[in-house]
Amino acid sequence: MAVTTILQCSLLIFFFSVAGINARRPFACDPANTAVKGLPFCNVHLPVADRVRDLLRRLTFKEKLGLLVDKATAVPRLGIDDYEWWSEALHGVSNVGPGTRFGGDFPGATAFPQVITTAASFNTSLWEEIGRVVSDEARAMFNGGVAGLTYWSPNINIFRDPRWGRGQETPGEDPIVAGEYASRYVRGLQGNLPGDRLKVAACCKHYTAYDLDNWSGTNRFHFNAKVSKQEMVDTFEVPFRQCVMQGKVASVMCSYNQVNGIPTCADPRLLRDTIRGAWRLNGYIVSDCDSVGVFYDNQHYTATPEEAAADAIKAGLDLDCGPFLALHTQGAVDRGLLKETDVDSALFNTLTVQMRLGMFDGEPSSQIFGNLGPQDVCTPGNQELALEAARQGIVLLKNHGPSLPLSPRRHRTVAVIGPNSDVTVTMIGNYAGIACGYTTPLQGISRYTKTIHGPGCPNVECRNAHLFDDAIHAAHQADATVLIMGLDQSIEAEFKDRDGLLLPGYQQELVSKVSAASKGPTILVIMSGGPVDVSFAEHDPRIGAIVWVGYPGQAGGAAIADVLFGTHNPGGKLPMTWYHQNYLTKVPMTTMDMRSNHVTGYPGRTYRFYKGPVVYPFGHGLSYSNFIHTLVSAPKMFTVPVDGRHKNTTAATNTVRVTHAKCGGLSIGLQVDVRNVGSKDGSHTMLVYSTPPVGHWGPHKQLVAFAKVHVPARTQLRVPINIHVCKFFSVVDKSGIRRIPMGQHSLHIGDVKHLLSIQSTPLGFE
Repeated sequence: MAVTTILQCSLLIFFFSVAGINARRPFACDPANTAVKGLPFCNVHLPVADRVRDLLRRLTFKEKLGLLVDKATAVPRLGIDDYEWWSEALHGVSNVGPGTRFGGDFPGATAFPQVITTAASFNTSLWEEIGRVVSDEARAMFNGGVAGLTYWSPNINIFRDPRWGRGQETPGEDPIVAGEYASRYVRGLQGNLPGDRLKVAACCKHYTAYDLDNWSGTNRFHFNAKVSKQEMVDTFEVPFRQCVMQGKVASVMCSYNQVNGIPTCADPRLLRDTIRGAWRLNGYIVSDCDSVGVFYDNQHYTATPEEAAADAIKAGLDLDCGPFLALHTQGAVDRGLLKETDVDSALFNTLTVQMRLGMFDGEPSSQIFGNLGPQDVCTPGNQELALEAARQGIVLLKNHGPSLPLSPRRHRTVAVIGPNSDVTVTMIGNYAGIACGYTTPLQGISRYTKTIHGPGCPNVECRNAHLFDDAIHAAHQADATVLIMGLDQSIEAEFKDRDGLLLPGYQQELVSKVSAASKGPTILVIMSGGPVDVSFAEHDPRIGAIVWVGYPGQAGGAAIADVLFGTHNPGGKLPMTWYHQNYLTKVPMTTMDMRSNHVTGYPGRTYRFYKGPVVYPFGHGLSYSNFIHTLVSAPKMFTVPVDGRHKNTTAATNTVRVTHAKCGGLSIGLQVDVRNVGSKDGSHTMLVYSTPPVGHWGPHKQLVAFAKVHVPARTQLRVPINIHVCKFFSVVDKSGIRRIPMGQHSLHIGDVKHLLSIQSTPLGFE
């Protein structure tokens, strides 16, 4: 009888799952609609371009206007539904955009760590796997009728300034890392399918030089980023170029700000010439939300709204997040500022993406991902991946003694203190949805040992010391103390840049007083998106260890506990520099220069150009094991073949223009042995840097390769590293031209240093 009941229940679950999958009726080309069944744009056997052109011929101009905006209107006579383009999937399916909603069969979705935390893993396969899982859940929700298929993620802006409230959304300060993250996450989201098909359509944002929200009276709606050609090519364009050319992203979003006096969404050099022209975007360009209206209403870039609409579309904008183009494009055409063919060009790109997604292929359940449904969201496997991502992103900054890992046998009671000690939504950061569930830090630590909880502060603002006594008493009673401090979205967020880098309010005082009272080891855990000046704790001998966890996602508490108690050996590395508070006095957020200026005293930005003192450098991160590098093989000289027509181009600068070199397959190979001499298995991030033989116009150090390797205790692993010479050994001159410097390049891998001489040789005409 029991077996029969189980079978009946299983059949019911299957029935309702299928019912949920089929909840969405076809977006277009419904086989039951005889009016459109035989039309070419519904014929899946025709080339997509032919189908799009057929559809455009059938649309009236009024209908076309309704398709220029994110809330695209339906075309009932052609059997096309309305569609909301705006959905978000920065680190899990989010309900920030109106295209996605939770409830019913889809009460939540897997909330992975915030991007800055995942970036700290330096694990490219993890980045892609997260994208794959997120797109599984997105497709399932689309099939259930509660989500779209166009996701405006990832954010790949450079984390240029430590105060930026949205730095948490990015992969950090290094252009190479940001570009690799972009291409890997996009591949995971889009599915890397044959035949130009898309699982979901990703979007790399915000193009470009967007990294200020609201600082000292300047906000993103009015900011004019003054960027040199050198900085544009060397830093800001790098991740977007890789996102489009290697990641094959389906969309790029232009930003609110101006660049050198022109709104990015109205600049044909950025949109039409670069993204679509030089990089060959196969997809659409969308505005940040209301940014076309912003450059008219706020920046007063054009005299009339019709001119704004015309400038945006002629520049290469295909879709407006907001109503502006639907309201003013008709007037632009009436005034002769635009032609209907300009509108057709924009719609060709958006409709093509929808067709690549299968939205014009009829019944969703009959398509390749049509079987995905509620049973594929918040699965145990997906949630385990969120936990593993959090573990890999945690960075051990200090471990004196060592104080970590803790032991449940020796530390039978642990005081868990701090405003972030028992949080839930704080752990998922911004642009998140509703998580499947949470494990708070207090809950995670409680799984290992008995805990005494005293928050010390009611929230991260920590405006008074009213709760200090209970926290101090808890630390005095326990065998060890874990302080979980830091920030949340009240301190750093979209449209909220930070004023400083110190812990807010009385947090530092709480840390110092609790550590003085603790009878056992004191561990400081920092939860934040941006860097924090914790130099006081780094130099305090009473604080044995410092751990940065970013915003670790729904399973953050479990991951923190696993690291603290040693069931996971930390291997994360900082994806951004942690500066001292006084660094800010020399660096206005509005100054876009990356390079230092000795004349003005400007110190430069990021590890590539700043040489001053730091709290922790980019790439810093300790382990419970010790890893030793040995360079097994590496060339001492490398020759760059140059087109014979350009054999004299190196004379003035002793460099070769990348465009003049034969770059195809031009890479050097290294063999590095990584030995784990510790007693614990561990994952190690191997970072390879190069110092080029150029003056002040080149970086003093540049990451050229990185690899994540797992090395069991007391074993050795040989790691092959291939470095593309034109991509990674080149530098950008003041004119924005990428060049390969001839001469000795210095490679650094941990403590290993290797000199590589690069020379050129001319080839004959071909």
